Amino acid sequence: MNLCPTRRADPTALVVRSAPAVPTAAVLLLHGGRAEGPEPPPALNLPALRMRPFAGAVARAVRGRGVLVAEVRYRHRGWNGDRADAARDAEAALARLREQAGPVPVVLVGHSMGGRAALRAAGDPAVRGVVALAPWCPADEPVEHLGGRRLYLLHDETDRVTSARQSWEFVRRAKAAGADAAGIPMPTGGHAMLRGADLWHRRAAELTAALLSHG
Repeated sequence: MNLCPTRRADPTALVVRSAPAVPTAAVLLLHGGRAEGPEPPPALNLPALRMRPFAGAVARAVRGRGVLVAEVRYRHRGWNGDRADAARDAEAALARLREQAGPVPVVLVGHSMGGRAALRAAGDPAVRGVVALAPWCPADEPVEHLGGRRLYLLHDETDRVTSARQSWEFVRRAKAAGADAAGIPMPTGGHAMLRGADLWHRRAAELTAALLSHG
C-alpha cells in the first residue's frame, strides 16, 4: 500500500492517505466546519487534523483488503445555508473517486458538519453506508434519499455543539424512510471527541470495516 502526499492544486480534491494499486473499495473522511464561512479553510485546519487519527485507524482496520482511504477537502469553511457547500464538495469528491478508482463501494465517515455532508451525499449509488461522528442533524435535514443505506450515528449526549437528541431523531426518521440506521451513544468525548478518543477511533474503524464487509 502506497502513502500518497497531500496535493493542494485543485480547490476541490481528494487528499489520498493510502491507495492500493487496484482499489476494491474506498473510505472518504469528511471533517467538521462552521454553519457559516464562505472563506477557504485555513492552512492549519484543526477539524481536518482531528480526522487524521480516524484515517489511520480505518486504514489499519481494512489493511490488506484493497481499500483506498482519502479525505475530502472543502472549498469553503462553512455549510452556508442553502448552498450546502460541504455536501456539494462531498458529491464532487465522490465523482473524483469514480474517475480515480472506478465504481467501487464507498463508506463515508464524517464529523459534525462533515457528518451532515456525508448523510446528505449518501444517496450516491456508490455509497454503501455512513459513519457519522457527533453529526449536525437539523430537524429538517432530508432523509428520503437514504433508503437501503446503512447508517451509524455516534454521539456523546453531553455534546454542547451538536445535539445528540437530534441525531437520535434523525435515526428515527431515516428508518422510516427505509434506511438501516442506528444511534450509538458514546460514553464521553463531547463534540471534539478528545476524551476517550481511542474508543471513538476504534469504534468508527470497526463500523467502517463492517460496512465494507456487507454484500
